[in-house]
Amino acid sequence: MRGNTEAASNQKQKQKQKQSKAQFLEIADIIIPWLTPSEVSTISSTCTTLSHLSKHTTAVRSSDASRSFEAHPIPFINTLDQHPYAFFLYTPTCLIPPLPFSRQFWGFSFTNNPNPIPHSHFTDFGGLGCHCLDNCRIGTDCHCCVLGFDGDADVVTECGPNCRCSSTCGNRVTQSGVTLKLNIVRVPNKGWGLFANQFISSAQFVCEYAGELLTTQEARRRQKLYDERAKSGHFCSALLVVREYLPSRKACFRINIDATNIGNVARFINHSCDGGNLTTVLVRSSGNVIPRVCFFTCRDVQEGEELSFRYGDVRVRPQGLPCTCGSSNCYGILPSEHT
Repeated sequence: MRGNTEAASNQKQKQKQKQSKAQFLEIADIIIPWLTPSEVSTISSTCTTLSHLSKHTTAVRSSDASRSFEAHPIPFINTLDQHPYAFFLYTPTCLIPPLPFSRQFWGFSFTNNPNPIPHSHFTDFGGLGCHCLDNCRIGTDCHCCVLGFDGDADVVTECGPNCRCSSTCGNRVTQSGVTLKLNIVRVPNKGWGLFANQFISSAQFVCEYAGELLTTQEARRRQKLYDERAKSGHFCSALLVVREYLPSRKACFRINIDATNIGNVARFINHSCDGGNLTTVLVRSSGNVIPRVCFFTCRDVQEGEELSFRYGDVRVRPQGLPCTCGSSNCYGILPSEHT
């Protein structure tokens, strides 16, 4: 009788342990994807189970930098060193600080993205928009189809939220996020770079430059901090400044986008002194005040080719950061100017 009681007690204890382990794994599945790389590394050393879960987290993060925000996974590929991925918060379009979140789920596979980010954060002037029915294109009477040039970049106007045309309208080519197949590859002497994982024809939309939309004062403050951190040789910022000139050419509208801590795959596009294979286009949706900075191919791009653009022409720092673009007319120093 006593033996039966002890056996039953042991069985119950094993069931409780099994149940506790299942509950522990379930909680770990929820918590680990929210952790930073250093936090993941710390907990991976505590036990074998957490070590396996941490490795799975790293594998999933390496498989898709976009966290399922984009149409296709955008993997990290590294055959050079031990960096499996670059850690940053992802946003498919620009956000205006303060950010609504400081952490982001990234590390386990999911069908529905648990990171809700509104697609548009720009001021909308109600009532503005065309009345076309999906026939919007240059050469028609659609007032949204405008193409211009301001000296720094092409300027186009797309249909906006108050237009009658649908989301499949041909004048909304930049509004569906990244639809091409891309890879983020570790490149010698450059760090990470963005590469085509398919043939891309000329004049095709690749991605917008997404990040925090800053005031000029805040952009200058951050650039000073980034310059100090860059002196260590282990830090690279992703603060982009684009100027849209007014018709008088006597003043310009500055767009300051910081993708250093939060951004999209555009933060990995490297500079090329020969202009690269991408051109910068300012895209303004009808009814919105602030244009988006978008990249289009300026020629055919082959599968496996690195995507690049010219960061600028001005070099105010004679002893600035070295350029390793590898073009025949490389200046040897990356472009820089007074922010």
